[in-house]
Amino acid sequence: MSEAEQVSGLEAALLDRANKLAEEYVANGRQEQGRLLAEAKQRLHLEEEHETAAAKALADRTYQQRVQAAELELGAELDHLRLDLVSTVLRHLPARLAQVAEDEPRYLPLLRAWLREGAAAIERDELVAQFNARDRARVAGNWAVIAAEAAPGKRLALAAEPMDCAGGMLVTSADGRIRVDNTFEGRQERMDEQLQNAVAEHLTSGAGGS
Repeated sequence: MSEAEQVSGLEAALLDRANKLAEEYVANGRQEQGRLLAEAKQRLHLEEEHETAAAKALADRTYQQRVQAAELELGAELDHLRLDLVSTVLRHLPARLAQVAEDEPRYLPLLRAWLREGAAAIERDELVAQFNARDRARVAGNWAVIAAEAAPGKRLALAAEPMDCAGGMLVTSADGRIRVDNTFEGRQERMDEQLQNAVAEHLTSGAGGS
């Protein structure tokens, strides 16, 4: 074989080898490209899932915040309405008590009970009870019996002058230093918080029962 033929054969072998290496590189490049594309697609998918989850979480938080805000607003409105209702009921209480005071069979036992309570609360032997004009006229004719029953062992006098009140009585020590205000107004003032709670509880239970 001539030298020219040997050179030609060597060139052909090198060319063939170069072609095979090129094909391998191309094939490897395509595989790497495919792998990179697959990884990029997977990362994109994970990012989309993460963004979707984050958006859903944000939407859930926003919804919960709105629900809580609405509940707080509704609760405040209900509290305001309840206070208005309680105030309305208590404003009508004096008129209701006036009706009770007109019902003697019901009112006089209550009057005597409050008189006993007031007399027992004052640790003095000489006491004075003062009523409004209507109630003073009711008890004056039988005062000795009423006083003995209300304050056994004590001297309970009936004040000569009536007082200005809707009902009930004011019991004082003879020197006026100790007072038990069992008038309608005095008891309502002392029991204001208790009355408000009782009315509110009644309104709440009534609303729940309906």
